Amino acid sequence: MTTPQDSNSALAALQQEWHQRHAVLWQSMLQRKPGEATAPMVQAEPGDKRFGHPAWAESPIYDYLHQAYLLNASYLKKMADVAPAADVLTKNRMQFATRQFVDAMAPSNFAATNPEFIQKALETKGESIKLGLQNLLGDLEKGRISMTDDSAFEVGRNLATTPGAVVFENDLFQLLQYAPLTDSVAHRPFLIVPPCINKYYILDLQPENSFVRYAVSQGQTVFLVSWRNPQAEQGHLTWDDYLEHGPLTAIRIVQEICGTPQINALGFCVGGTILSSALAVAKARGEDPVASLTLLTTLLDFTDTGEIGCFVDENSVAQRETTIGKGGLLTAKELSTTFSALRANDLIWQYVVGNYLKGNKPTAFDLLYWNGDSTNLPGPFAAWYLRNLYLENSLREPGKLVMCSTRADLGRVDMPHFILATREDHIVPWQSSYLGRKLLGGPATSSTFVLGASGHIAGVINPAAKNKRSHWINDSTTANSDEWLATATEVKGSWWQRWADWLKQFADGEVPARGRMGNKKYSPGEPAPGRYVKEKA
Repeated sequence: MTTPQDSNSALAALQQEWHQRHAVLWQSMLQRKPGEATAPMVQAEPGDKRFGHPAWAESPIYDYLHQAYLLNASYLKKMADVAPAADVLTKNRMQFATRQFVDAMAPSNFAATNPEFIQKALETKGESIKLGLQNLLGDLEKGRISMTDDSAFEVGRNLATTPGAVVFENDLFQLLQYAPLTDSVAHRPFLIVPPCINKYYILDLQPENSFVRYAVSQGQTVFLVSWRNPQAEQGHLTWDDYLEHGPLTAIRIVQEICGTPQINALGFCVGGTILSSALAVAKARGEDPVASLTLLTTLLDFTDTGEIGCFVDENSVAQRETTIGKGGLLTAKELSTTFSALRANDLIWQYVVGNYLKGNKPTAFDLLYWNGDSTNLPGPFAAWYLRNLYLENSLREPGKLVMCSTRADLGRVDMPHFILATREDHIVPWQSSYLGRKLLGGPATSSTFVLGASGHIAGVINPAAKNKRSHWINDSTTANSDEWLATATEVKGSWWQRWADWLKQFADGEVPARGRMGNKKYSPGEPAPGRYVKEKA
């Protein structure tokens, strides 16, 4: 445990280092000859492209300005690291707030201190300033920062185009069934439960990067829960409603349509938390409807929730319970702002500079279009989720939570499971996702864990055809995530094929492709992607 004396000593050492480095930087500027190019004394962190343009180095003033900023930013972050704090949450918040301040104060964010702004304004004779103001006014009207060319995409036209149909709907979700792409398919159908915090088509962007299409091409009869984007009339829905009228209903209908006592199921992010909770309810009822479970970047143990935890404490949760806990909405705008703040340089300031200072039009990028297509959450659902999972971490304790009138125990969710986490995930830290292995039941050998490269989204949407990045595998069943990684083997390329081969173990044989979607009771209606996914917040 760091003592106050240790912190004071560390802060004093940091301050001395800061003074010395500033003195050296100032001296190097004074000694610089006109037109002379010098190597920067202070380097940006890897991946930081804010000062990569030659204009930052050509002028001694801007060269000094950006290096002094980097030096100050490093000093402030180190101060936050060593400063005394009452507890871990306070420390995390201090570090988070420091980073927000440091990111916001970058000289690249301001017209007067950004040489790229001045250079482009001169080159375009002021046209870039006019375009930047037009972009700003347009975004003020939209109520959000544009990250992509919205006109380039439309759900159902060039996003979420895998052929299928809606075979069931209630007030909470539409159930999509996809048309087969192979002559034969697995006997057991496959159900996907995406997160309700955003829209499902992250899993079905375009044919070349569609996880849904890939699963269909692997001989799976794929069903998918397309959550409704809640409006005021859905503001009363609870966590129990999402379990009972979400996955539990979807599983039953998939069983009926395909005539199988068991199915295979996948949950992504909070969809995985919802699905696992629903299966705990099913097990408590004496039901065993799922033969295998896949969880992608999912939290079951909320001990370490990453930087999102900076927004969750007793006061903030109590406020939610008072304002929307009995009815109302946690709005899409608030959710989007929170998630963007977690990566402010990438999801806020990059576009402030590009759109408003330089007058650029954002390029077309399907993932960023999806990122801006936000969803609301029902207030009672959100308040319960924050209280019982994020704040009190009760799901990990057998029998503590009552869900759908049963006492939930994840230890009874004992089917073989495949857990994917991603190494740079800032929403679901991979070590936290790993903890789910010891909460789910069944023998240790029935647990498969794979660690993907990249982050929460890019690590999941890593098409097998492109075979980018890498993933880590290990047969070890150790309870310690760091021990697992220390002896893991890195494998180049996507994890998709590894997962597809794993899932085939639970096919229960093959049958001719189910050419007809739905059945007499659940006849196919509107074509996929359905209307629920098109609803705006």
